[in-house]
Amino acid sequence: MRRSIPAALCSAALTSASPAASQAPDSTGSAWTDGGVCYEIFVRSFYDSDGDGTGDLEGLIRKLDYVNDGDPASRGDLGASCIWLMPIAASPSYHGYDVTNYYRIDPRYGSNEDFKRLVDEAHRRGIRVLVDMVVNHASDAHPYFKHALLYAESPYRDWFRWSTTPGPDNEYGDNNWHRSPVRDEYYYGFFSPRMPDLNWETTAVREEMKQVATFWLEEMGADGFRLDAVRHLMESADGVSTNVPRTHDMLREYAAHIRAVAPHAFTVGEVFDSTDALLAYYPDQLDSYFAFEVADAILAAVRTGTSTKLLESVLRLQGAVPNDRWSPFLRNHDQTRTLTVLEGDLERAKLAASLLLTLPGVPFVYYGEEIGMTGDKPDPRLRTPVHWSRGPSAGFTAGMPWEPLRPDSLTANVAAMAGDSSSLLNLYRNLIHTRAEHAALGSGELIALDAGSDAVAAYLRRKGDRVALVVANLGTRPLAGVELSSDGPVLAPGRYSPDVLIGGDATAPLEVGADGRLRRYVPLPELRPLQLYLFDITRSTATDSPRTR
Repeated sequence: MRRSIPAALCSAALTSASPAASQAPDSTGSAWTDGGVCYEIFVRSFYDSDGDGTGDLEGLIRKLDYVNDGDPASRGDLGASCIWLMPIAASPSYHGYDVTNYYRIDPRYGSNEDFKRLVDEAHRRGIRVLVDMVVNHASDAHPYFKHALLYAESPYRDWFRWSTTPGPDNEYGDNNWHRSPVRDEYYYGFFSPRMPDLNWETTAVREEMKQVATFWLEEMGADGFRLDAVRHLMESADGVSTNVPRTHDMLREYAAHIRAVAPHAFTVGEVFDSTDALLAYYPDQLDSYFAFEVADAILAAVRTGTSTKLLESVLRLQGAVPNDRWSPFLRNHDQTRTLTVLEGDLERAKLAASLLLTLPGVPFVYYGEEIGMTGDKPDPRLRTPVHWSRGPSAGFTAGMPWEPLRPDSLTANVAAMAGDSSSLLNLYRNLIHTRAEHAALGSGELIALDAGSDAVAAYLRRKGDRVALVVANLGTRPLAGVELSSDGPVLAPGRYSPDVLIGGDATAPLEVGADGRLRRYVPLPELRPLQLYLFDITRSTATDSPRTR
C-alpha cells in the first residue's frame, strides 16, 4: 500500500550468501535480474506529448510498448524488463542532478500522479521502474540550503558543510570549497557551487534521506534506485573525497533501510572507478554497481580487434560476487556515445552490443544506443532527443526540441531501422529477448575458452544443464579453422548439437571426452570479421528428454 510521507525535505543487510534477497520476483517466481536488461531513459529527451519541446512522463507512457509491450512472444519491442529514469524530481537545471524538492516531480515532466500512472503502466508490461536518487548533494536553490546560507543559527546549518577558510585540496589537486555570497565563509560542493554536498554525518540528513526513499517506494511505487556519485558521499578531514571508509558505513545504513521498507527493491550505484575500488562496496551495501572497467574493456576490444584483456574484469567480478550483483554497460549519460567512440563504424557497434548482452551481470543500455545515436561533450549533446522517425523534429515533438537533434536523425531513427532485419535496433531486440529466454545466457557463469588467437573472444555461459557458446571474431579479416579448447573440464562427456541463436551459420557437432574438456573444437569453418556467433549447446544422447529454449 502507498502511504504519504510528510515532505520534510521540501524542495537487514544483503550479503553475498543471499544475493537474490532484494530482487523483485516476476510472475514465474524468479528475479527480474535473472536474464533482465535495464534501459536508461532521460525523460526530457524521450518523447514530448504536449508539443512544448520537452519530453515528459505522459510521453514516456505512450512509448512504453517500445521498451516492452508485455508480450514475451513479441520481438517488436526491446524486451527490457527495467527502466532507470534519470532525475525527475523538481530542479532548476535541465539535467535534474541539483534537486530542490525530493518529493515532487519536476512540473516540466508532469505530476506525482503522472508518475504513479507510469509505474502502473510499466508494471502491467513487466517493467520495473528505478528512479535516480541524488544522495550526495542538493541544489543551492534548495530552501534548506538557502536558509542555512542566510542564517548562521539556521536549524539546517549542519545539513551542509561550512568552513571559515577554504578546506584542503582533494586528492586530484582541486578545491571544492566555495565562497559564500552572504558572509565570510565557505561551503563544500564537490561537483559545483550550484550543488552543495549534504552532510551525511548529521543524523537528521540521514533520516530525511531515508524518508525520501520510503516516499518513492511506498507512496510513488518505485521499484528501486540508481544512486548517483556514491563514491563521493563522504570526505575525510584531509580532503580525500573518494571511497573513504565512512561512505561504506553510510551506504550500508541507507541500503538496510531500503530493504526494510521494500525487501524486493533493487539498488544500483555509480562508482566511477576501478574493479579494485568497486569490490570494497560489497557484500552488504547496495545490490549492484556499474562495472566501468568492463565497459571500457568491451570498447577497447572492439576498437583494437584484440581479446587480450576483454574478460579480465568480468572474471574478477564473477569470482568475487554473484553475477546478479554487478552491471555491465557500454556508455551512459556522462560518456561519449558508443558510435562516436567507434568513429561511426556500425559493424563494430553491433559487435560491442553483442558482447555486452552475452556477458554475465545485469546489463544497462543507454537510450538511443540501440539506434546508433551519436554524441560527445558537452553533456547536453550526450542527451539529445530520441530519433523516432524522419522529419524536422524526428518524431520527438510537434514543437521545437529543447536541444538540437543530432545531424544523423534522418537515417538513425526507429522507423527506419524497425523494418530492417539487419539493423542495430533489431540486433538489440534479438539479443535482449534471447538473453531473457536462455537461462545460461541470462544468469549462467562465464567460462573462458582458448581460441589460439587474440582476435577471437570465446566463452561458454553455463547454468545447470543449459549451456551457451559465444565466439566472436574481433578482427577485420575472416579467420579459418579457429580451434576452441578449455583448460579443464567444462561439460559432461557426450555429443552436443549446437543450435544457432545469433550469427546465422550452421556449426559442427561437439564431442566431449571422458575428461570433460574441449579439445580443438572447430565450431565453424570460417569466422566472419567483426561478427559474434551465439549457440545453444544441447547434449544429444538417447536418454535426453526434449527441451525448449
